[in-house]
Amino acid sequence: MEALLKKDYKTLLISGLITLGLAILMVVGEVWLFVNPGSVVPLLFVIIHGFIFVFSWWGLAILIDRFPLYQVLAVVGLLVAVLLVWRLEGIRANSMTIPLLILFWMGVAYLILPELFKKYKIAIFLAYGAVIAYFFTYRSSPDFLENHMPVISYFILLTISGMVILWIYKQWRWLGTLKNSKARAELALLKSQVNPHFFFNTLNNLYGLVVEKSPQAPDVVLQLSDMMRYTIDMGKEDEVHIMDEIDYLENYIALHRIRYQKNVDIQFDHQVKNDAQVAPLLFINLLENAIKHGVESLTESAYIHLSLKVEGNQLVFKIANNFDAKVETQKGGTGLNNLKKRLELIYPNRHHLQIEQTEGIYKAKLTIQTY
Repeated sequence: MEALLKKDYKTLLISGLITLGLAILMVVGEVWLFVNPGSVVPLLFVIIHGFIFVFSWWGLAILIDRFPLYQVLAVVGLLVAVLLVWRLEGIRANSMTIPLLILFWMGVAYLILPELFKKYKIAIFLAYGAVIAYFFTYRSSPDFLENHMPVISYFILLTISGMVILWIYKQWRWLGTLKNSKARAELALLKSQVNPHFFFNTLNNLYGLVVEKSPQAPDVVLQLSDMMRYTIDMGKEDEVHIMDEIDYLENYIALHRIRYQKNVDIQFDHQVKNDAQVAPLLFINLLENAIKHGVESLTESAYIHLSLKVEGNQLVFKIANNFDAKVETQKGGTGLNNLKKRLELIYPNRHHLQIEQTEGIYKAKLTIQTY
């Protein structure tokens, strides 16, 4: 309870006094809640109403802590009026019983769910208006209590249940929207991290060629320009054609072929449909990881074998490379962690990334269920 946790003794005192007053009123008016005093032993009767008293006290304390006191008193006053009229005059004899009960529930709805009540107030008024009209139409019928009162009770409870279900649905939608907004913001951040990480390594490569005054430097600049254009234009898209992603990987491979003076065996086998779609910039991290930790650690016989295939509704990307186990143990850094986070956001429960590392051999397999 909020008031108790905050040690708001004033709120607890006020709610306690109101609850005590209600209890005294119930005793004086012989309006017993839920339990007939003659149907149970006195001790059990006292225990049950003790629980009711404590529950009512805490409930009123929460309401008073959250809402203006006059609103809480107005709703409680409606409840007292309903109980007294019900007890003293009966449901059938008094024309105010059902209207007061409906006003009580409307007051509770307005107090606890004001925004929902204001948004759907016309529908609420129409529903309860129909109940009141039904009540006054059949109030004098001989079979009112047997046949018509259950119908009235059913529609009152149905309306209350509908509001509760609608509120739960609204909360569920709100939580879903909040979660999606958070995921989109995080995904945008992860996409932005792809560019600096990749271009940092590529510019280092270009720097080496410029220092050496290599005639291949202009070609590297053109390759980098094409890749930058793809990253900027297509990297912001949710999905791209798989052939565009293949072209991007091939440009990246061609750039590194220009860079290295040693013989590097890079093979890229791709068998995909032209209309296949995939999130952009997913595979570059694995290729970059293979070059950084594989090719650069070996002086000779370095290789990278890639394949990209569509198998049914699955997209399968495989990559294998060798590395010098004596230099370092190949492991993923920022790029690989980035890839894992993006996969969780874009393809939740629709992907599987398997990584195997043996003595000098590193393999990765990424399977994505596209639809």
